[in-house]
Parts: sequence; C-alpha cells; structure tokens
Amino acid sequence: MSDGAPLSSVEIELRMLMEAIFLKYSYDFRDYTGASQKRRVLHAMSEMGCSTVSQLQSRVLHEPQAFSQLLQYITIPVTEMFRDPGYYTALREHVVPVLSTYPSLKIWVAGCSTGEEVYSLAILLKEEGLLERSIIYATDINPESLEKARKGVFPLESMRTYTANYQAAGGKHAFSDYYTAAYNAALFDRTLCENVTFADHSLATDAVFAETQFISCRNVMIYFNKRLQERALGLFHESLCHRGFLGLGGKESIDFSSYGPRFETLAKRERVFRKR
Repeated sequence: MSDGAPLSSVEIELRMLMEAIFLKYSYDFRDYTGASQKRRVLHAMSEMGCSTVSQLQSRVLHEPQAFSQLLQYITIPVTEMFRDPGYYTALREHVVPVLSTYPSLKIWVAGCSTGEEVYSLAILLKEEGLLERSIIYATDINPESLEKARKGVFPLESMRTYTANYQAAGGKHAFSDYYTAAYNAALFDRTLCENVTFADHSLATDAVFAETQFISCRNVMIYFNKRLQERALGLFHESLCHRGFLGLGGKESIDFSSYGPRFETLAKRERVFRKR
C-alpha cells in the first residue's frame, strides 16, 4: 500500500483486517491493490455502520455473517454480458477456429462473479458448434456470486444493453432466443450451463485443477498487486495446454510480467494471447 513512506492509521488497520480475514477464513486479499481495497472497505464500513476499520475487523472476527456481508463489497466487480464486444469478436476470429480442431474442450472462466461472462461464452460456443463438447469451469471466491451464476437469472432491464453488446460481438441470432422474461427478470436457457461446473477457487491461494485449452480471466487482475498478478499468470500458464489461449480484460497486460515472453499476442487491443 505504500512505497517506503510511513503508513497511515487507516492503511495499518487495512493490513490488519486483511491478515485477520486470512487467518480466520483463509481468504487472501493481502495482495489486492491498496486503492481498490481501501475504497471498497470504506464503502462497506459505511453500509455496515462501522466508524473505523478496527471496528469492522472486530465484527468480522466474531460474526461470520459480517464477513459474508463484507465479502460482497470486496469481491463484486462491475460486469455485463458481452462486455467489450470486440473481445468476443476476437475470440470468434482467432480462438474458435483452433478450438474447433479439438475433439473435446476444457475452458476456465476465472473470477466469474455472477456469471455474465460464463453465459456470454456459452452462447458464443453454442453458436460456433462447440458447446456440446466443452466443459466450462466457472470459478470465483464469492459463494453468493456463484449461486447467482448457477441460477442464471439477470435483471430484465439489463437486456437492452446486453442485446446491443451481443449484436456488436457478432451474435448470430436474436439475443432474446436465449432467455425467458418474467417478473422483471430474464431466466437464461438452462442448456447453456449443462456442461458448466461452478466452483470455489482462489487465484491467491489455490492451485491448478485441470488442463485447459482456453482461459478467460477478465477485469480480475486489475485488483491484484504485481506479486499476485504473477501468481495468477503462473496458474494460467501451468493450466493451459501447449498453444492454449488466454483472454484478459481491456486494462490488463502481461507485458511487464515474467510470463510475458511465454505468450504471443493475437489481438493486442482485445487482450487475447496464445501460449508459446
């Protein structure tokens, strides 16, 4: 959080809070970037009625429900279906033709949050004739987010934005074909997730669990410091098969990582890479 300068009281309290969370619950946020972490914790304090980080820490240590509540503030990113449509266009152009040559596929969506990207990829794979032979591992550290992802229910008011994204991403059908609208909600076709395994996994503490042909981890590493980014990229490199593919978020890069030379860039702007 600080480069040689004295730490403020709040920064010290934040470090103590993250250490306490790790020791008590085995969730490791110690290498998340300071600015993002501080902003989210301060917002949680306001919402949870705590005047200091230390007061929040006390509640988290003695009230498991308080930790579950705090987890929602620390881990929920802003997401939407077919976010950054150019990314999905790049997948169709650079990744799908190679994936089509495999008899079976294993795909990892790391940091899947509430599932918007999982359903986006499932739709893309379905349209490209690859979904039935794919196993998708959708992982996150937030159990509430994973449960929302499993249910596949999203606000109906978001469908206009998602539809526009889908069309810009090269969608081949009417987006409404993939969901049923009722009670101001959109329930997505359950067949999209027949081959999806939703599971708890931490890029900070857990190991690789499968060999994969494609990994998508978008807008997750922007919250990590350099050390944790290196760890995550190491997991991805280990998991990917020879010449496997990696997709990152628009503000994420491997250029300054020790793993940078181990990947070639397929679509620089869209952040699509291939293992050398």
